[in-house]
Amino acid sequence: MTAKPFAPEKAREILESLQQPVVFLGMASDWLALDWSVEHLSEILEQKPVRFRIGKTQEEKTPVFETECSYREATLGEFLSWATGQSEASAGPFRDLPLSDCWAYADYKYLAVLFEDRPAVFEGVAWSDFGYPGRNGRESTLWLGTAGANTPCHLDSYGCNLVLQVQGRKRWHLFPPDDTRCLYPTRIPYEESSVFSRVDVVRPDLQRFPDFSAARAHVVTLEPGQVLFVPRHWWHYVESLDPLTVSVNSWIEMEVDDEARVGEALTRTVVCALKTTASADNADDWLNPTEGEVTSHDQNLQFLSLAVWACAGKQGGVALHKAPPTAAARPRKRGADGLPKNGAGRDPPASAPFGAHLVPVPPSTERGHRPKPPPPSTDCAPQSPGGGAGPTPLSTNDLLECLVHPEVVALVTKLLMSRGSGQGCV
Repeated sequence: MTAKPFAPEKAREILESLQQPVVFLGMASDWLALDWSVEHLSEILEQKPVRFRIGKTQEEKTPVFETECSYREATLGEFLSWATGQSEASAGPFRDLPLSDCWAYADYKYLAVLFEDRPAVFEGVAWSDFGYPGRNGRESTLWLGTAGANTPCHLDSYGCNLVLQVQGRKRWHLFPPDDTRCLYPTRIPYEESSVFSRVDVVRPDLQRFPDFSAARAHVVTLEPGQVLFVPRHWWHYVESLDPLTVSVNSWIEMEVDDEARVGEALTRTVVCALKTTASADNADDWLNPTEGEVTSHDQNLQFLSLAVWACAGKQGGVALHKAPPTAAARPRKRGADGLPKNGAGRDPPASAPFGAHLVPVPPSTERGHRPKPPPPSTDCAPQSPGGGAGPTPLSTNDLLECLVHPEVVALVTKLLMSRGSGQGCV
C-alpha cells in the first residue's frame, strides 16, 4: 500500500478544523478510480444509456441553469465519438450538435445506480483514507463532460464536499458563506439543498448585481489525482477546461444538517405553495429537472413536520408528545451515511499542516482588478404597466426571493424548532 501524506485520523482532523477550501495531493495516488477515464468507463458500462445535459457556449452575462438546457441519452461510447470528432458521431444522438457551439455534461450520476450490477467498482474510491471508514464509491457521484460544461454557482445546504479529479482539469470559483449577500441567492429554479446565485460569476453583470463587486473569489484549477475539500456552505461555480473531464465527489453529512433539513423542508413548502398557484407569472420552468415531480402541500407539511420532530429530538433529547404523521422517506440529495457525526469529541489542531500535500485555495488576485459597478441610473422611476410612473408589479419570484432568502429561512427554522421543542416562539 502506498504511504499517504496523512493518516486517515489526521486527514479527518484537518477536515473538521478547516473553514477554507484546500487541495490534498497524494491522498488518492493508489485509488483505482484514477483509471476511470471516459474511455475506461465506456468499456465498463458498454451499452448502458447515460443522460447528458446540453448547454450552448455563450458569452451572455447570465447563468446557464439546468431548466434552460436540453437533454440527450447516449452511451459513453457515443458521447466519446462526438467529443473526439469521430465520423461515427454523425449518426448518433449528438449528430445535430456542433461541438464548437455546445457542451455536454453527465452530471450528478450516482455510482450506486450507475454500477448497481458491478459493486466491485465501488472499491475504486476510498474516502476511508480521509477518516470515513467504509465510505467508498457507493456514497459518491460521477461528473463527466466536455470543455465548457459547468455547474451554475450555488451552495449546498447539507454537509461538506470532497472532490477527486480523475481526467482533465476543472476550474473552481469558490466564495465564503459571508459573501451570500453579494451572490444574490435564489431558489428558482428549485432544487432541494441547492441555493443558486443569480450572478454569472465569470462574466458578472454589475449593473444588475453591483454588490458582487465585493465578493471574494477563491479560484483553483483542479488537476487529475488531486482532491478538493469544499467546506460547508461555500458557494462554488465549476467549469470543465479540457476536451474531456471526469470527477468523483462525495457529500459528507454533518451534525448541523439536521436543522438544515428543516430549512429545506420549509423552503419546499413555501416554493411549491406559491409556484403551483394559478397566476399569469407562474408559467416559468421553475422546477429543476433533478426534482422529478411536484409534491402536494399536504405532503410538504408532512415532510416539514417530520423534519422538525426529528431535529428537535436529536438536539435536546426532547420527547415529543406525539410523532408526526407517517410519511414515506423521500430520497435526499445529501442523505445520511451512518458515519460518526462530523466534529464530535475532537479538538482542532493548532494550525493546519499546509505544505506540499495540503494547499489552501487563496483569494483570487484578480479581485482587485474587477471593474467598479456602474453608478445607479438617475432615470429609474418605476413604470406602471400603462407606461406612467408608478410601482412595478411584483412577481411571484420577486416575493420568493425574500420569503426563502437563506437568512429568512434560518430565522423561521429557529421559530419552528422552538415550537417543536415545546418552548414556544421566542
